Amino acid sequence: MEFFPPKDAEGENRLWQEIEDLKKYAPDFISVTYGAGGSSRDRTINVTSQITKRTGIDTVAHLTCVGSTKEELKNILREYHSAGIEKILALRGDPQGGPQSPWVQVSNGFNHAVELVELAAATGKFEIGVAAFPDGHPASNGNFDQDIEVLISKAKAGASFATTQFFFSISKYEFLVNELENRNCNLPVIAGILPITNLKQLQRMALLSGAQLPDEIHKRFSGYEEIPEDVKKIGIEIATELGQKLLEINAPGLHFYTMNKISSTIEIARNLNLI
Repeated sequence: MEFFPPKDAEGENRLWQEIEDLKKYAPDFISVTYGAGGSSRDRTINVTSQITKRTGIDTVAHLTCVGSTKEELKNILREYHSAGIEKILALRGDPQGGPQSPWVQVSNGFNHAVELVELAAATGKFEIGVAAFPDGHPASNGNFDQDIEVLISKAKAGASFATTQFFFSISKYEFLVNELENRNCNLPVIAGILPITNLKQLQRMALLSGAQLPDEIHKRFSGYEEIPEDVKKIGIEIATELGQKLLEINAPGLHFYTMNKISSTIEIARNLNLI
């Protein structure tokens, strides 16, 4: 289950309440995101290092190449290790202006996530996860073959698992996994699910991430757009159906984008007999 670092003390209190409530459901791990340009790095380190201490749940800290030199990234990895963090999700990250903006390399920094994977792997201190994109990486301009080769290069560099961006097409997830297998790559690809609770938020996140919203998804919400309770209910139904299909094809895990609220995720997990 993924959370983002809170922006203030009130948000932090709410976050800890959600995470405390999560303890009894024993998720495999909780991941904590990392703000653009490292804007929430300190909060990521603090929250991630405290989760396991408070709950016993494994944690995964995100780390991106954005706005950092190689030496700065080495220092961040040292901070993570000192804080007791043993798993990271190594990402290139989005440019300061968002995924559609041109990438600008920091002097003595990295251009690609694979370089960050290599850096983290060289320490021998972390289990490393990476991102996968069933709908295609926003920067690859539809070159899915390139996306697969990049994912394979991350596995060769030391990544031991991947989590996907959220998606709604089972066939695209299957195609990604099958392409990896066809190229002799056994990287486990955990499927990312976003429980829909807010349509404007969904559209904004899809635009930023490059995730595609099929027509049938729009149709499911037709007539209910302004009724929050119904939007949440339909979102749970969609995510449950998606999760069931993913489990049927033996996805190695489901990664929920909680948006720091666990109620929908817990209901979906119950529907799937995961808890």
